[in-house]
Amino acid sequence: MKMIRTSTFLTCALTLAICATAANALDSAPGGVMTKSMQAAITPAKALQMLKEGNERFVSGTASGVDYLAQVKKTADGQYPFAAVVTCVDSRTQPEIIFDQGIGDMFVARVAGNFVNDDILGSLEFATKVSGAKIILIMGHTECGAIKGACDDVELGLLTATLANIQPAVTAVEKEDYSPTNSTNAKFVQSVADMNVKLTMQMLRDRSLVLRGMIDKGELALVGAMYDITTGKTTFYE
Repeated sequence: MKMIRTSTFLTCALTLAICATAANALDSAPGGVMTKSMQAAITPAKALQMLKEGNERFVSGTASGVDYLAQVKKTADGQYPFAAVVTCVDSRTQPEIIFDQGIGDMFVARVAGNFVNDDILGSLEFATKVSGAKIILIMGHTECGAIKGACDDVELGLLTATLANIQPAVTAVEKEDYSPTNSTNAKFVQSVADMNVKLTMQMLRDRSLVLRGMIDKGELALVGAMYDITTGKTTFYE
């Protein structure tokens, strides 16, 4: 009888341990969602590492299997994203996919040419100061149509005013290093794209006292990046 009771006890203990392990795995498994306590525990440096690791999974073909419908239900009562991304409207630059994240993980602002204006900066202040995101990523991409349009001084309806936001980057690139200085020169276009990310980061610091204050206090990381549409790889400017 004693042996039977001991065996039963061990079986129950083992079952409980397995259940606990499964529960812990579920909490950390793809398809889970960011909670308030998880967000609070993430540092700006950790947020950057999460983006890097996510992109590595994406590029290697080992991206997490995400149950989006489950995430919809779990985030219905609140959101606690760890990152905010400013990127281009280009259909090939989907941050949640590129960084292997799910619903509720990232704020994303998209505009042709991935620049910032007061509306986007205000949105980023909400994403960080109000809602707790720990990193802002300004992400350009290769072969950007908006950058090419700015290089060629394209004029078309309201797009003209949009591309004017990229002109400072076109002007800042040393023209003597390139010939011709238009969209037919891939190296020139890429140099403008790189410059646009850097100038956008600087504008963010210059125009938003809220964001600059958080960055200077170490509460928020500001990082630039360039996404390669041919490989899926993201290069980070730190």
